[in-house]
Amino acid sequence: MNNQIIIARIPQAFAPLLTEHHRIKFYYGGRGGGKSYAFADSLLLKGRMQKLLIACLREVQDSIKDSVYRLLCDRIAFYSLNDYRIQESKIENKITGTQFIFKGLRDQDIQKIKSLEGVDIAWIEEGQSISKKSWDILAPTIRKDGSEIWISMNREEENDPLWVLLAANPDERTLVRQVNYNDNPFCPEELKLQAEKCRLKNPDDYLHIWLGQPLAQGAAKLIAPKIVRQAFTVKMAATDSPLIIGLDIARFGDDYTVFCFRRGRWCQKFITLKKQDVVSIADYCQGIITDYAPARVFLDAGGIGGGVYDILAARGFRDIIRAVNFGSKAIMEERYANRRAEMWANAAAWLNQELPVQIPPDEELLSELCCVNKKYDTRGRLLLESKDEVKKKLGRSPDKADAFVLTFAEPVYDCGRTRTFGKSGQIAIEDMFAEIRDNGKW
Repeated sequence: MNNQIIIARIPQAFAPLLTEHHRIKFYYGGRGGGKSYAFADSLLLKGRMQKLLIACLREVQDSIKDSVYRLLCDRIAFYSLNDYRIQESKIENKITGTQFIFKGLRDQDIQKIKSLEGVDIAWIEEGQSISKKSWDILAPTIRKDGSEIWISMNREEENDPLWVLLAANPDERTLVRQVNYNDNPFCPEELKLQAEKCRLKNPDDYLHIWLGQPLAQGAAKLIAPKIVRQAFTVKMAATDSPLIIGLDIARFGDDYTVFCFRRGRWCQKFITLKKQDVVSIADYCQGIITDYAPARVFLDAGGIGGGVYDILAARGFRDIIRAVNFGSKAIMEERYANRRAEMWANAAAWLNQELPVQIPPDEELLSELCCVNKKYDTRGRLLLESKDEVKKKLGRSPDKADAFVLTFAEPVYDCGRTRTFGKSGQIAIEDMFAEIRDNGKW
């Protein structure tokens, strides 16, 4: 296959991928712009011309099928590039020795990511899902002289981390290009017809879906980024409010179990756990209850959460823990379609109140809180978009945000410290007599 045939299929807007050197090449835009095809074709072409190590990266990658591996395989087949050998977990060029490798960033720490130090080009696909934490680990790791980082993304929020860090005010080493369907000569006519229909019927959707603008921060947004950022400012050093803990329990491999600690108007901290079984989570929660004496622990009872609740209840913590099902009926059923919508609405009201509130300055938490859009059911009750829709936009589960909103499951009043008696759920005779003696009732 002549390389000129591949070049002819790469739209002019993407020519800098092949002809210019920039530390960062940042391409964004709407549907039909051809970003993924152009990136794949350009990398396959460069890989035929010289030996390169190319890392294809995403925020979350459960398996190779979640990566651009399939797209690269399809483009190799499309051009009949017989010089490429497709293997189970990588792709290599038999002539130049170029290798494509595939990784998810969320679970990479500094040690695990050292394998990327020799990378020539890192392609970050779905850049809108990359967290600031992942970028802070990745950027100094891609350190080879002349190395480049290519980013392709459809903007979701005004505060997408990579947009804020790299593209909003680009430096001299960063190329930023917007490419939409009308810049792509290979955009199918069917997509053009869909775009025009959307432009006429829903201009706001057209701007986001087809022209690559971030989601409007209007009526559809439940929590605005500005409100969350205001809560990042330190305002409190102490509080007498009772401690409430929200516990969002992981169901799948890439989800985190998260504890959120909130006292009144101060959300103090988060603790995250990874890949814990039911008993381990229950043990950890018991330790937190013992050490911190919360007034209430609201835990997500869906999935494996019900098992955690049962263990803690059997150990004598029934007075403190409350099982919450996100899909169950709301307390104020006439206003909210389910418990999830009610808790999120309560959290939004807390953030919007006139009295100052404080949360940890956490960009991941901000993106999770600001990702959820409002919907309404046929009775006009607040519904919210589904968690699957939110995960698709974020590239991960909103675990911290869910733990935070769980602290608003029910009103909690300061009625003194709740008594707990350990695993048996019963007070020992010795402790009972000691309590009577200490209270002067001997």
